[in-house]
Amino acid sequence: MVEDHSPYYTGHSRLASSLVIGVSGFLCRAFLYALNRTETHGLDRFLRLLDERENVEGRTRGLITVGNHTSVLDDPIMWGVLPFRYQWNPDNIRWTLGSYDITFQNRPMSTFFSVGQALPTHRNQHSPFGGLFQPTITQAIRLLSCGPFKSPNPLPVNTKSPAPNSDSSATSTLDIPDPFTHPTAAPSQTTYTTNFVDLFPAPAAYTSRRHAWVHIFPEGRIHQHLNKDMLYFKWGISRLILEADTCPDVVPIWIEGFDQVMNESRTFPRWLPRAGKDISVTFGAKADAEATFGDVRNRWKKLVQEDSRQRLKAQESLQNHGRHDVGVLSEGLKYGREAVELRKETALIVRKLVLELRKQKGLPDENPAAGLVETYKEGRREADAKVGQPQKMKDGSWVRDD
Repeated sequence: MVEDHSPYYTGHSRLASSLVIGVSGFLCRAFLYALNRTETHGLDRFLRLLDERENVEGRTRGLITVGNHTSVLDDPIMWGVLPFRYQWNPDNIRWTLGSYDITFQNRPMSTFFSVGQALPTHRNQHSPFGGLFQPTITQAIRLLSCGPFKSPNPLPVNTKSPAPNSDSSATSTLDIPDPFTHPTAAPSQTTYTTNFVDLFPAPAAYTSRRHAWVHIFPEGRIHQHLNKDMLYFKWGISRLILEADTCPDVVPIWIEGFDQVMNESRTFPRWLPRAGKDISVTFGAKADAEATFGDVRNRWKKLVQEDSRQRLKAQESLQNHGRHDVGVLSEGLKYGREAVELRKETALIVRKLVLELRKQKGLPDENPAAGLVETYKEGRREADAKVGQPQKMKDGSWVRDD
């Protein structure tokens, strides 16, 4: 039976959000600089980018930060490198994808993490509602786009539940300026469900969330490797880049030392972060959107246009007349060969951006097989033996679903 893990309220309070994000940021910064030896690279450049985005109405595209994933506490601790003044503005701080089975286990936790700007994300190993096309990914795509977007989202898929009606999906017609000052907006237009039972606030329903900042760990799980190799990048990052209405700015990040703060081989007390470590956070330069992603996005747009023509020709989806809504895909755009290949290609492009930072840190070249989907599948089979528990792999690395 699916339990209701909805937050206690589906509106937002500016005070609550500012307190959760601000106090968390303060504690993370204190931990990094008072209890560890922390250095940053490229931070000033990244802060200038955040300053340019401070005025929501002046934004012209979303922001994606993407990096390697080495511990259960990478996010939020890594954001402790941001100066205090950036921690108290929820309109200009990151949204992230939080594992439903870890951070949304009950209503108090759902409330805390929703206010802290985490999106409830199901994982296939723990839920029948997981996968690349779950409603939360749609929310993330719309956060990166020029909203607001009317809810409801497309309903959860990959279940035995009745097939969702994609024609009820959102379009950018509802103009609600601010989730913090309009908590009484119609719930049916400002919430969404991830499993047909729960109800979460839909941040993309508000104008203050247009062209927002989303952080993602494309490896999809913790990976602590002796040579700091990364896992294959999963395709959620590809959906964010390909389907946002305007290509987001993409900033790669490389982190080190967090695997020592919360090493998967740690003993009692496992919940306690270890202090006295050398920590580094490196922010790369913003990728040139057109030069880096222009080709794959243009090819994606052609696929979408052709899919719309085919559906209209076949008189499918008559209600929306073949229209393509942001973050909503037909079966062809989900599983068609060209769509799948484009996601693979985009994920590899992003991985190379992060690898360039890894190279700048003087690390040896990684095993070329590390970035292949075949290697990922083999490791996935090995890791599935003990789902949810830290596991030492054949190559000596530690992995854990997170």
